[in-house]
Amino acid sequence: MSALRDDDHLVYAPMVVGDVDEVFALEQQVYPHPWTRGNFTDSLGSGYNAWVLRERGGALLGYFLLMPVVDEAHLLNVAVAGERQGEGLGRYLLDKIAACARGLSMESILLEVRPSNLRALSVYERYGYTEIGRRRGYYPAHDGKREDAIVMRFVL
Repeated sequence: MSALRDDDHLVYAPMVVGDVDEVFALEQQVYPHPWTRGNFTDSLGSGYNAWVLRERGGALLGYFLLMPVVDEAHLLNVAVAGERQGEGLGRYLLDKIAACARGLSMESILLEVRPSNLRALSVYERYGYTEIGRRRGYYPAHDGKREDAIVMRFVL
């Protein structure tokens, strides 16, 4: 698989309120316990760095939201459309996330990921994120249960 380039018919742009319905729909397709529409609008209202990735024709391919905290950026949410996973778009977004964090003079990026999300874990590990801890019972799971979060860091 060759690496995606900016000229590969992709449009990378800041997320705006008008994107939220489409982003929310993608979120519901790819996550078993998705964010709410309000989570996205609140994040935009708080001024977090939020970006969308689209095909030139307009189809939403993915997005991310990044929150700067002192000298670390917290990757709040990232997703790639299910039917487009495995094409290098996740790595492309991770490149954009790292560039965004560097532009904010951050020293590292933190994220949480479910242990059951093996695909995401693999992508993060291949990119260079390392596990630095666990948050017990962090995520909601099925039947009222909770799932741990693996905390990962990428040093910029």
